Formats: sequence, structure tokens, C-alpha cells
Amino acid sequence: MKVRNRGFAPVVDADVEILLLGSFPSVASLGKRQYYAHPHNQFWRLMGAVIEEPLPEMDYKQRLKTLLRHRIGLWDVIGACQRPGSLDSSIRDPRHNDFARVTRVAKKLRRVCFNGRTAGRFGPLFAEWGYQTLILPSSSPAHAALRFEQKLKQWRKILD
Repeated sequence: MKVRNRGFAPVVDADVEILLLGSFPSVASLGKRQYYAHPHNQFWRLMGAVIEEPLPEMDYKQRLKTLLRHRIGLWDVIGACQRPGSLDSSIRDPRHNDFARVTRVAKKLRRVCFNGRTAGRFGPLFAEWGYQTLILPSSSPAHAALRFEQKLKQWRKILD
């Protein structure tokens, strides 16, 4: 029997207005029990630049608190799956998260941003539910087609 990996709980509170959704945590992230824990993933660097906070220099708990202070939540579209390695293309038998868990808490939520195309497949559903949506270039080290500066230009639209 293949092992089913489980993702993390959502990082949200009642003040969240923007939700960032990834696909599913990498092997490095699962091992550390932290979102975007792979040292080459650009998520914390990108978000730090967007909100003008030194996120990469903070410990993990402080990073999450800082996102929430900026009214930004964090979660993944997939709650459990089978996946050898960390590539989204290797995801098998996905079980999607129940987004009512977030919307019950984050009543001010207005925008949902997707970290990469895999997560972005849910964009039309969230748009149907009345949220503004934005699909961002992936922060993953596997997505090296764009330079950091090119990604950042798109990621800055999170706050538009």
C-alpha cells in the first residue's frame, strides 16, 4: 500500500482578506512541518518583498504571524495525496481541502492567489464563488523559467 501524505492546517484568522494557495507541501516542507521549507523555494523571499518585511530572516512562527498581520492567509488546494518526491506532476489520488474551513473563519476574504498552475486550476471555482483570483508563477525551485525579478513583478499584484 502506498503512503498517503497529509498537508497542513490553514493559516488564517478573522482578518484575512487574501489567501495564498499552493498545491501541496514538498518533501522538505513535510519533513519540517512548515510551508515552503525547501531552501531554494522563493516563497518567503517573494512574499517578503511584496509586503516589505524581512520574512526570510524570521523564524517560521514569526513569518506566519507577519503574514496574518498583513491580512494574508496560507493553505494548499490539496489536503492529502500520494506523491513520490516533490513534483506536482507526480501527485496521485489527490484529496482536496474543504475550503469552508477557511471561509467560516475568514469572513473578510476577497482575493485568492494561487502559487503556480497546479493550484491555479482552482481559480475558476473561486471566481465562481465571487472571489478575485490571481494565478502567480510558482515559487518552486522546479519552476526556473522566470528569474526572481520577473516573478516578483507578478507577485506584487497580490496587493492590487
